[in-house]
This record gives sequence, structure tokens and C-alpha cells, in this order.
Amino acid sequence: MDAKRDAVRTAQTAGTAGEVFLAFLKLGLTSFGGPIAHLGYFRDEFVTRRQWLTDQAYADLVALCQFLPGPASSQTGFALGLMRAGWLGALVAFVAFTLPSALILFAFAMTAARISGSLGTGALNGLKIVAVAIVAQAVWGMARSLCPDRERASIALGAVILLAFLPGAFGMVGAIALGALAGLALGRGGAAEGAHIAGPVPRASALAALALFGAGLIVFPLLAGQSQALAVVDSFYRAGALVFGGGHVVLPLLEAGTVAPGWVTPDAFLAGYGAAQAVPGPLFTFAAYLGAVLGPEPNGALGAALALLALFAPGFLILIGVLPHWDAFRRKAWAQSAMQGANAAVVGILGTALYSPVFTSAVHDLRAFALALSCFVLLMAWKAPPWVVVIIAAASGAALALLGST
Repeated sequence: MDAKRDAVRTAQTAGTAGEVFLAFLKLGLTSFGGPIAHLGYFRDEFVTRRQWLTDQAYADLVALCQFLPGPASSQTGFALGLMRAGWLGALVAFVAFTLPSALILFAFAMTAARISGSLGTGALNGLKIVAVAIVAQAVWGMARSLCPDRERASIALGAVILLAFLPGAFGMVGAIALGALAGLALGRGGAAEGAHIAGPVPRASALAALALFGAGLIVFPLLAGQSQALAVVDSFYRAGALVFGGGHVVLPLLEAGTVAPGWVTPDAFLAGYGAAQAVPGPLFTFAAYLGAVLGPEPNGALGAALALLALFAPGFLILIGVLPHWDAFRRKAWAQSAMQGANAAVVGILGTALYSPVFTSAVHDLRAFALALSCFVLLMAWKAPPWVVVIIAAASGAALALLGST
């Protein structure tokens, strides 16, 4: 069994940093729609097209990242790079997926450029609409694989019902936990073969990462009064360490950490938030904008870099610390039963997100619904690449805006 596990692990890390960089750069340039949509893009790219891992292993990884604080989609991408090409793969996955949107938002901060006019607004609406199709494709594909029977379909439904009454990060964590308990009750798991999601993380490195994660929460507040740079690191690190669910959930923490102390004006904060909706990649790159427009120094390029790294660091540290233990846990038969239930709950969570905020924020009339449905058919029936569908959606959104203004 050990030899077999080693063989699987070797196969997982047999890729190159170059291929990881190119794959994630494409996603960093085309992944519109927020963290839930990103998980759909990742699944299409790495499960369906490249077959770097199975649907089951991908769902396990998503469930883990949903449990942890930090940006779930970026953590998933970091882990995929780690599994494929080791530490360098993890680093280039983060850089390639994050840098495009960070540079765009930094440029926006420096130039105050805005997209205006009916065509620009329509194109942005098209980008929101294509996220509906991307998430719907992910929900459909994962439901077929992870909810093949009525019991697991009922677990997914239960997750939707729970989130209907308890929305937000606590509801998501609770849904996964209850799904795991339901999976235990079903008891259908068998011992997992191979190390499907464990990257090459030695236990000593994992313990060091956990120690650094905790130290940051203790040391940075103590040092924040020593300099403005340390105060910036403390504010953004704390936001990244305490947010569950990632994405839009981090915005109140960032507002409290930058607007409340007077570092960023409310108008500048809202302008940056609007711009962040128009770029691909993780919403956490909003930190690059905020760091650049900080009133007190450091700001500009240095402020953007400090804010960006401080916000992402805690999520990656805790992921590194947990990964080795997570795979040992999931190889147990009872753990597999729990994971089957948790994976079914993840499908329910994605289904809930498909409705809100993805559908409700993008589809406001029948024309928008027709465009969303067209994108879904292009992805599912015509097997069009997601980046092609993104371009079509943006152009179609601009055309719809032009028709509406005439």
C-alpha cells in the first residue's frame, strides 16, 4: 500500500512549474464572477480538461478550503499547484492567478480610470451573466458525480435549506459539518486508495506553517504601533485570518481596517470595490487597490504589495499546516463516509450560490436570462472553452446595452 501511495504521489507532482503557471495565468486573465465561479473554472480546467485530479478529490479539496479561513478559491488553486509541481508550483499558481487582477486594480488606483458609457456597462453586465453559466455547469457536473443517489441528493437539499435560514460563512461551515454527520450515519465509505490531495508537505513544515499563522495573530498587533507599515500588515493579516468563505465576506473586515482609521476614504473604498467586480481573478486582490490608495505611507506600489501579501498569507499558512493531516484523515473508511456527506453538502452550497449572489445579481430580465442560458449551452453542449464564452458574453452584454439605449 505504501508503494502504491508513493506512486500516486509521484504522479501528482509529475508536472512542471511552467505548465502550472500557464494554466493559472489563463485562468487569472479569464476567471470572472467571484470565488464560486472560480471553482467552476478550476473544475473545468483541472478535472474535466487536464484531468490532474478526480471530481471526488477536487470536491474533497474544496470542502477543506471551505472549512478554513481565507480565500477558498485561491487556496484551492495554491493546493492544486502544490500537488502538481511542489512548492514552486504552488508559488507560480498563486502569482499567475493573482497578478493580472492585482495589476489592473493597482493601475486603477494610480490613474482613477473608470469604465463608463452604455457599452462599457453592458460588457460588465455580460461578464456577470457568464458567471451564472459557469456556476451552473459546476453544480450540474458535481451533482452527477457526488449526489448519485437519493440519500446524498437529500444531503445537498438539506444544505440549501440550512443556508436559506442561516446564510453566510457560518451556514456554509454548518452545512458541511452536518453533511459529514449524515454521511457517517449512512456509513457507505470504503478506505480511500492513494493520497489524492496531499501535496508534498512534510509534517515539520506543516507545524511551522501553523506556528507562523498563530504568531502573526499575536505579534503583528503588538508591533502595529511601531510603524505604519506594520500597522498595515496587521490590519490586512487579521482580515485574511478571520474571514471564512472568502470573496465578498472579507469586505466588512477590510472596510473596518482601512476606512474606520481614516486610511482610505469611503468614496475611494466604494470606487475600488466597483472596479474589483470588473476584473478577473480573486476578489482578495482588492487589497492591492486599497494598499495603493492608503492616505499615510506606505502606499503606491509598496503599500499594494504589503496589503496583498498580508491578506493572502494567513490562508495559505493554515492550508499548508492542515494538508498533511487532512489526507491521513480522509483515508479512513469512516472518514470517507463523512466526506461523501460533506461533498454532497458542497454541491448544495454551490447550488445556493448559483441562486444568490450569482443569479440574483446578474439576471434581471428575460434578455439577461437568455444570454445566461446561451452561455450554459455553449459550455455544456458545444464544449466551448470558458474564455471564449467570457468574450462572447461581454460582447453580447454590450450589444444588449446598445439595443436598450436606442
